[in-house]
Amino acid sequence: MWIIYKEFSFEAAHQLPHHEGKCRRLHGHSFRGRVYVASDRLKTTGSETGMVMDFSVLKAHLDPLVKNYLDHYFLNESLGLESPTSEAIAAWIFAKLEEAGVPGLHSVEVLETCTSAARYFSPRLSTFL
Repeated sequence: MWIIYKEFSFEAAHQLPHHEGKCRRLHGHSFRGRVYVASDRLKTTGSETGMVMDFSVLKAHLDPLVKNYLDHYFLNESLGLESPTSEAIAAWIFAKLEEAGVPGLHSVEVLETCTSAARYFSPRLSTFL
């Protein structure tokens, strides 16, 4: 089994209205993330021979999400989430990539700070956790 990932980053603001601490207030982060794709076999023909997926294919799916919904946006509004926690953002990105038909989509990880992150896995993988 192989797992590849593509990193991405974005600057954004959010507020967590139910939080009991300072994150209740409007604030921003330099978010980082990774999209993971898994496969039990490598491509055997064409320009992707020996690959799970060409990284540029994954980037082509991810870039519009970053550009149109994440980078320099107020996430409560752009994602339509009342409380856009790292967990909720990871699940939102996963759902959008799944809708786009990214083959082998495994998980999405969102790092809110250099020491705090959340990863959302495909519900199909829950029996493996």
